[in-house]
Amino acid sequence: MRVAVVAPPWLPVPPTHYGGTEVVIDALCRGLCDLGDEVLLCASGDSECPVELACCAPAAAGTAAMDEEVEQRHVTAAYSAIRHWQPDIVHDHTVSGPLAALGLGKAPIVATNHGPFDGDPADRYASIARTASVVALSHDHAGRAGAVPIAAVIPHGLDLGAIPVGDGRGGYALFLGRMCPDKGVATAIEVARRAGVPLKIAAKMREPAEQEFFRDVIRPRLGDDVEYLGEAGYLDKLALLRSAVALVNPISWPEPFGLVMVEALACGTPVVATPCGSVPELVDDGVTGFIAGDVDGLAEGLASSVRLDRLSCRRAAEQRFSHQRMAARHHSVYERILHGDGVRPTPDAWLGRDDSGLLRVTVATTSTGTVVSPRGDIDHSTASRFADALRIGITKSVLGNVTVDLSAVDFVDAGGVRCLMDAAIR
Repeated sequence: MRVAVVAPPWLPVPPTHYGGTEVVIDALCRGLCDLGDEVLLCASGDSECPVELACCAPAAAGTAAMDEEVEQRHVTAAYSAIRHWQPDIVHDHTVSGPLAALGLGKAPIVATNHGPFDGDPADRYASIARTASVVALSHDHAGRAGAVPIAAVIPHGLDLGAIPVGDGRGGYALFLGRMCPDKGVATAIEVARRAGVPLKIAAKMREPAEQEFFRDVIRPRLGDDVEYLGEAGYLDKLALLRSAVALVNPISWPEPFGLVMVEALACGTPVVATPCGSVPELVDDGVTGFIAGDVDGLAEGLASSVRLDRLSCRRAAEQRFSHQRMAARHHSVYERILHGDGVRPTPDAWLGRDDSGLLRVTVATTSTGTVVSPRGDIDHSTASRFADALRIGITKSVLGNVTVDLSAVDFVDAGGVRCLMDAAIR
């Protein structure tokens, strides 16, 4: 099978420092190759993943430049390379890419959402799901998708052969993540002090908001027992995890998938975490870590983590979170889609044909984003898809086995409603 994988533009694959999504994409590409698939990775030119690379930019854009225009330029270059490469299936890890997947022929698209399904992403993925198969990262993640149909739930996996188990004899607890309130670094400090365990903090701190949070909230709390190490590279991060008594991960938001917890388990390191998001799906309370909803419970779990069997943590990672398992599950989804078992959306079900045999739609975008089809159906997702395509200058879109020609679309402003008239579909 020929699989084109589209990575986000922000970091190389694999990343040199912070970058969970890119670690997973690297592992997925390697795992698919091990299964005998041909893989094209669309990523920045400084990526070192050992598969065929379509260079979308000389270097990664960086997380400080995370704006939509940067991603749109990236996916335009990616899908240009994909059209030339002619894959059997496309696996897109960006948000803009599935909406811009035009002129692609019949290759279906799998879209993994690495972020939440609320707010603007909810509208985007509702639109994406009309013509792509959306993958969630955990059952909690899928449960928050609302009206977005989920084709599969596939947890992340790691190349465990490259991660040796540690003995945890460093005498410290570890916090790993971004320097922001939602990740719980301030709570981790309180938990460690209450448990009487020194804490090391290795956190990404590149954006102004992260730097401000560190200056105002975290720096005043540092001391002999709490040390900030800066941002750790991937190998340094694993070394810190191997020697840590436990990973303290008191997140305060429904994180779709906490890869750092799987990295900890792979190193044999127990996880002490709050019961938010995917945590209960990753950590077996009392076996591979402790889950608690308050500081006292977390501190008690941290103090007790030295009694847990580190090899049990590693076995959990091997049984559930290997990159081979992740790649095999994705490969199975690809096969289901290509065999037409109903996972892939079919646009003929929601578009109507006129007497000439052409499909025609009248799209009306209002404040609520409605679209009116020839049959009178109301479809918010379709409006979002066409509006997104036109906004980034795209005039042709492939929806399943038909092509939408937006080049002659008429914009009409009637009573404050902007309408896209007669988008012909062949």
